[in-house]
Amino acid sequence: MQDNEQHASPQVRIERHYPYSAEKVWRAWTEPRALSRWFGGMRPGSVGEAQVDLRVGGRYRMVSRVPGGETHDVSGEYLEVVPHRRLAFTWAWHSTPERVSRVAIDLSEADGGTLLRFVHDRFFDDQARANHERGWQPAFDRLGDFLLQLDMQEV
Repeated sequence: MQDNEQHASPQVRIERHYPYSAEKVWRAWTEPRALSRWFGGMRPGSVGEAQVDLRVGGRYRMVSRVPGGETHDVSGEYLEVVPHRRLAFTWAWHSTPERVSRVAIDLSEADGGTLLRFVHDRFFDDQARANHERGWQPAFDRLGDFLLQLDMQEV
């Protein structure tokens, strides 16, 4: 095995096309009210809350409370903020603050909408990567549903 293969970081890579402007997709990731609706709704009946200080060095926090009292709390620092194009930030669960990973989102115009390229890397281990991949897949479905609802409200 080559040296660079031994040190390759486990990653979650997701690519999705949304038939909406990059501005609208960007707002879904950066406006607290929007984040609390699609990301905070991790499970049926959950209540989301989001705080965003959208600038390099600024911090964010997203909390989801599910029926029965369980809380999912994640936060981090913005590393890159290029409006409507690129967002990168650290990612750490409140329950495991020492396990800091990184998320990068790139948006580009494609086929009358927006191509979203997502990479989550620098995981603690392969199990953490697998757990996040399992969580991100339905999150991107919820993002699509949220964008559709916004589109329907604007009609």
